[in-house]
Amino acid sequence: MTQISALGTAGDSTQDAPKSGLRAAGRPPKPKTTIGNGLRRISFELRGYFRQTDQVFFVFLFPLVMFALFASIFSGETVVDDPRFADVTMSQYYLTGMLAMAILLSGMQFLGIDIATEKHEGGLARLGATPLSPVSFFIGKIGLVLLTCTVQLALLMALAVIAFDITLPDSGELWMRFAWLSILGIFCFAALGIAISAIPRSARSASAIVLPLVLVPQFLSGIYVQFSVLPEWMQQVSNLFPLAGLVRGMRSVFLPDAFAAAEVGGTWGLGNAAITLGVWTVIGLVASLLTFRWSRGRN
Repeated sequence: MTQISALGTAGDSTQDAPKSGLRAAGRPPKPKTTIGNGLRRISFELRGYFRQTDQVFFVFLFPLVMFALFASIFSGETVVDDPRFADVTMSQYYLTGMLAMAILLSGMQFLGIDIATEKHEGGLARLGATPLSPVSFFIGKIGLVLLTCTVQLALLMALAVIAFDITLPDSGELWMRFAWLSILGIFCFAALGIAISAIPRSARSASAIVLPLVLVPQFLSGIYVQFSVLPEWMQQVSNLFPLAGLVRGMRSVFLPDAFAAAEVGGTWGLGNAAITLGVWTVIGLVASLLTFRWSRGRN
């Protein structure tokens, strides 16, 4: 009886023991989602980004250096010889261009060179051997651009206020405009950067191929030269591409409304700018999905 009672007591205690620990130990881990993997990937991308000092300078700090140079050289000069725009200085005009250039360089130039280099040096092939999907990889890269570019834009505006006494907008509507232009521009140029990373045939040729693709539009879009002084055919051509619309949108935020009269057509053309950026975002995303490969060979 004693043995039976002991066995019965032991059995009862086993049955009464909590089962959560046993279930937790035997339960398979929840599968990680594509978006979850992409969000976790952002932290890895950030660490890798700031470990490369040359990359930090030529992508992260370059717009600040260029703005400081141009604003210092043309300090006090007005944009056009028109009494209506006597209070618009070249420093203020260059700020709008450098804000757009920061988005262009962080998205299109950086991702175009970085992904091509990773691919041809074997880094992407190792990632391709893991369960990481291309979409998660894209989310990680775009998230990196979104965070670093946000810091860049904030530093540019801080430099403009502190060093060049530029007045920032005081209207909530203008800041909302700045926000959607910046976000749409970041997604657009990040998508295009991923897409053009498929073009270089080697890591060495990445810079040689990508740099002209980002340099020429800067001269055609009013970053270094006032857009209205460009030949009319050049203005029409540049308006087909997203950078001109982004720069024009930035001018609508940081320059007085009366300055729209100096633009092509006498208006800011924000609707056309949004459409152009949106169309090129879709083109970049579709091209990225169709051409992306983890290595030079088969996917």
